[in-house]
Amino acid sequence: MRAECIPFPSSDGTNTFYVGNRDPLISSPLMPLPVGCVRAHGWLLHQLEIMRDGMVGHLPELSRWCVEKDNAWARPDGQGALGWEELPYWLKGYGDLGYLLEDQKIIEETRKWVEFALSSQEEDGYFGPRRNKQRYDIWPNMVMLDVLRSYYDFSGDKRIIEFMKKYFQWQMSLPREYLLPGSWQKIRGGDNLYSIHWLYNRTGEKWLLDLATAVHERTVNWTDGIKSWHGVNIAHGYREPAQYYQQSKDRKHLDATERNYRAVIDEYGQFPGGMYATDENARPGYIDPRQGAETCSMVELMRSCEILLAITGDPIHADRCEDVAFNSFPASVMKDFMGLHYLTPANVVQLDRENKSPGFQNHGPMLPFTPGEAFRCCQHNVSHGWPYYVEHLWMATRDNGLAAVLYAPCEVRAKVGKGTEVHIIQETGYPFREQVQLQLHLPKPAKFPLYLRVPGWCNAASVLLNDEPLDVAIVSGSYVRVERVWNDGDVIVLRLPMETKVRVWEKNKNSVSVVRGPLAYSLKIGESWKEFAREGRWGIWEVFPTTPWNYGLVLDASGETYAANRLDVQVKDGEIPDQPFDIETAPIEIRARGCRIPLWEMEQDGLVGRLQKSPIKTDEPEEEITLIPMGCAKLRITAFPVIGKGAEAREWRRIPPRTSASFTQAYMAALDDGVEPMASDDTRMPPYVWGEASPDGYWVAYGFDEPRTVTKSRVYWFDDKAQGQYRLPKSWRVLWKDGEQWREVTNASQYEIRMDQYSEVTFDPVTTEEIRLQVEPQDRVGAGILEWKVE
Repeated sequence: MRAECIPFPSSDGTNTFYVGNRDPLISSPLMPLPVGCVRAHGWLLHQLEIMRDGMVGHLPELSRWCVEKDNAWARPDGQGALGWEELPYWLKGYGDLGYLLEDQKIIEETRKWVEFALSSQEEDGYFGPRRNKQRYDIWPNMVMLDVLRSYYDFSGDKRIIEFMKKYFQWQMSLPREYLLPGSWQKIRGGDNLYSIHWLYNRTGEKWLLDLATAVHERTVNWTDGIKSWHGVNIAHGYREPAQYYQQSKDRKHLDATERNYRAVIDEYGQFPGGMYATDENARPGYIDPRQGAETCSMVELMRSCEILLAITGDPIHADRCEDVAFNSFPASVMKDFMGLHYLTPANVVQLDRENKSPGFQNHGPMLPFTPGEAFRCCQHNVSHGWPYYVEHLWMATRDNGLAAVLYAPCEVRAKVGKGTEVHIIQETGYPFREQVQLQLHLPKPAKFPLYLRVPGWCNAASVLLNDEPLDVAIVSGSYVRVERVWNDGDVIVLRLPMETKVRVWEKNKNSVSVVRGPLAYSLKIGESWKEFAREGRWGIWEVFPTTPWNYGLVLDASGETYAANRLDVQVKDGEIPDQPFDIETAPIEIRARGCRIPLWEMEQDGLVGRLQKSPIKTDEPEEEITLIPMGCAKLRITAFPVIGKGAEAREWRRIPPRTSASFTQAYMAALDDGVEPMASDDTRMPPYVWGEASPDGYWVAYGFDEPRTVTKSRVYWFDDKAQGQYRLPKSWRVLWKDGEQWREVTNASQYEIRMDQYSEVTFDPVTTEEIRLQVEPQDRVGAGILEWKVE
């Protein structure tokens, strides 16, 4: 027997049984197993079952995009009004759900749509809705290829291979300017690249590598940095350079993917849960944990981590996948999967139907739980979150071994060594418990390597084989590789001690979070669920708090961080419940000490007030408070202020809203959404436009968390030119808040009014918590703004 700790599995050798990269692509260390090799048990199986019994399994009842009527995906001629990403989004998880549950109804429904897709292929190779072809928009087809690949894994239907070859020959024949000309397809070209490499690995036809190069070159240049700050685009796009690295073998591509991830997380992901603040797009300054992430972004980021794990073998991608899967994703859906919400923040204390813009970028009800089309992309795309996770719990290795890369109760059947099929049952309460037990079943003894991932957060892992400890020095963020002749009934136990820690978020006002192992912990807030609409068995729900939430944590300092000595972990006895991600069934609670902060309140629109810099003074008494796993809490405070005393501690202040205006029914997020205008009539994003005037005229204002010194203002005015409804303003001024009085700035330069560029003014420095733009429109026309900056 040989046992060792290694950073990642070797890329040497060729797996005899499962498809990996073929020459000249790099040898990836891990290979996904065919759909159906891994089966979920326990709480993870329950997630699949409630998906089936909830909205995912019944989406044709809820979505006109998932029925045959007027659906271009259902017709051989590709005609019909409905035919974009929605149906493929649903099918790519729905089909895998059926394969994993062996649900014949789902399998037959998926097969029906697969047959529709196959029958739609034209002589030139294109398939699917013809309207998309007219626009050279192949983004929906990229998603449908996910469906077809899984179906091939499940069924072995050889038509899929020939179908995809013919389709990619059509792509190859396109003039380059028509390949990924723009929009989502150009940003998400890595999805197309994935299918091309998948097909090459099964056919070996070299022209596919030429197409892969063309697709990489036509995709936006993620190698040079973030090319779209849209949340879902980031989740898709950041990995594209690493995908192409398999072909280029140029380290800059692999490094670019990690640099992209860090660029996003280091600025917009400074709170627990593994996500980032993109309540549509990432916006400069909007980094508070109250900013949300789309459910779409969560499942796509999990998928990207799974892809990168196979390419690199680096266990950090498994850590990141689990972070999202355990802490963010469960809170985005109802406990019975009868609905979801569009945005899930790390700090949120009320899930109501009211508009939250400009706090959130988009207008409308972003937070209630609904199964309907209000959040159409997430409604369909949520389907692959748990199925893909199950399929990537285990992967094959180059040396005919198996790797346990993600942990959850499950079983796997796969060929190893010289062709023996091993059946491994994984019994675990992970991520709520510290032990993973693997029981091996074989028809005869077989020699092969078994890899066990050691998470990056675990500093004291140990392994037992048949009750005997393995003599191996284990480090965090690695794999334990055990190669031996395995026998039927062998049991290997991985122990992953979970240390309770306090994490400081310096970029988010020195707030703190409590983490233990892979889980972050949130304040337990009482929930009152109120249904405000219903159609048949489908309801739309708001959730309101029934207990106080505005606590800061009382902690003891320990160097530059805080000690966990005041945190008492309470692990509940008994089996992990089928649905552990719920406030009532949370398997673990942590008792902590906290004090109320009376002035920390919800804002007028229902968003939790922005954090202020810790430590915070308060005269409120110390109380015992309860924390539960973040994924169990629909309402939660997960990034806390710290209670303090002495000179460094601050009083919590009432601070002005980030953005306010005389007319609030317009798209106020336009003012600082970070989208640089191309012209005064640029409507890629809606402008802010004034409707009726208030008693104090037409104005917009910015509020600051702390007083800022301002000397310059730049405005990009909206002017719809030919339409004539909105024109450059007649005049404008800059005012600043001095106590309770608004005063005009002094020694202002000329107030420029320019078309198709920024208009600016400089003035004597003012130190203030609010700055206002006062505007006088031209007679009988409106005025508007595309972007406003203060410096």
